[in-house]
Amino acid sequence: MKLAQKIFLYPMFIFLLVFNIANSFILENNFNTNLTREVNRGLKEHLSTYFSIETIITSYRIENKTKSTLNSELKNLILNYLSNLNDKFTFIELIDNNGKKIFTNFKFKISDKRIEIKKLKKLNQKNYMIRDINKRTYLFVSNLFYVDNVYYKFSYVRDITYVYKDRTDQYAFYIKIEIVVAIILAIYMYIFSRHIIRPINKLIGFSKVIASGRYTERAEVKSNDEIETLSNNFNIMAAAIEEKVGELEKKAEERQMFISNLTHEIKTPLTSIIGYADFLRSTKYNENTFLKALNYIYKEGKRLESISQNMMNLIRLKKEAFIMKDESIKNIMVDVRSIVKEKLERKNIRLVENLFDFSINAEKNLIISLMVNFVDNAIKSSEGGSTIYISSYILEENKIVEVADNGIGIAEENLNKVFDAFYMVDKSRSRKNNGIGLGLTICKEIADIHNAKLEIHSKIKEGTCIKIIF
Repeated sequence: MKLAQKIFLYPMFIFLLVFNIANSFILENNFNTNLTREVNRGLKEHLSTYFSIETIITSYRIENKTKSTLNSELKNLILNYLSNLNDKFTFIELIDNNGKKIFTNFKFKISDKRIEIKKLKKLNQKNYMIRDINKRTYLFVSNLFYVDNVYYKFSYVRDITYVYKDRTDQYAFYIKIEIVVAIILAIYMYIFSRHIIRPINKLIGFSKVIASGRYTERAEVKSNDEIETLSNNFNIMAAAIEEKVGELEKKAEERQMFISNLTHEIKTPLTSIIGYADFLRSTKYNENTFLKALNYIYKEGKRLESISQNMMNLIRLKKEAFIMKDESIKNIMVDVRSIVKEKLERKNIRLVENLFDFSINAEKNLIISLMVNFVDNAIKSSEGGSTIYISSYILEENKIVEVADNGIGIAEENLNKVFDAFYMVDKSRSRKNNGIGLGLTICKEIADIHNAKLEIHSKIKEGTCIKIIF
């Protein structure tokens, strides 16, 4: 069931249910009140009628001392009373002790099962019953009275059909009101549900647009309520999806580029190895030629080994969970210095340190590899007799380690690519140094593991500065 139908039907159902329950309660309460009032009225009128007839009979008996014509006298007295009463809804019945009807003005047939009469046992006892006869309703009130040593059963009957007819008429009236109100409410709920569902339909259309891949689209719903809040959240979600999709596309491009570059990097040494191997097997033995070819095969094999090793390092960095400890930056630099000492001496390059000691939460060997890589790159890009500077300091609550050189530098348009896999600024120099362009990519992974940020600043022929910001 659609939301518009729910908004339309549920309130209608609840209204009709509550309306009918409330009306039924009110009508039944009114009916019971009227019926009780009519019963009480009947009991009072029965008492009044009975006393009136008893008084007439008593006074008549005082004036007429005879008992022989009592039944006839009673009948005449009751007829005289009814003629004076002149009430067409009142009926009287008088039965003697033997069950013989002395008087009755009933205009309807009644069953012999008169429970209210059969249960009369005492003079002061009074019974009443409500009966339906020929589509009309009557109140029967009966009691015993005593005249000249004879018990008589006196019944007062009143037509109370109008009480039940009023209830039926009121139900019919309320049903008409209910139909009119339901029609008005249905029209209102239809308009209201359409109004409510309109911005939701806009959001549904927007979600389909997003699902189709148009992540730049935004929902425009102005309703100053929760639906507008939902619309804003949809826009935030769409922006987040757009950003994530952009990241995924970028990663997919980077992955494709990585695979392409890896394929290219592997293909080059393999081509050399296969070419020289084929040359050796198809050429007559010459020691110098063989040594030269074997040397090329060995160098290209080492390049393949280096690629494999660096690839394994990248995979290990992405999968392994490293144990972090607080490490002193000065202690880390002691190990870095000992590792790069030979390369520095070989190119006659000085290493100048300006270290402010602080602790970082790190895996020591990874940080040493990171620093060695940066220093090694600085050595490769620097001329003999130059200086490399390493400093550490705290700036705005950030712990920073900085490696700077006065080497050849990097062009500004290449700075955003240096951390890409297999990217080499100077390919000829990198290949000469047996580089494959994975060093800085590994450095980036190590920095990410330590929640650190890498910043690189460089100018051609002025040098490069790399900052590790913890």
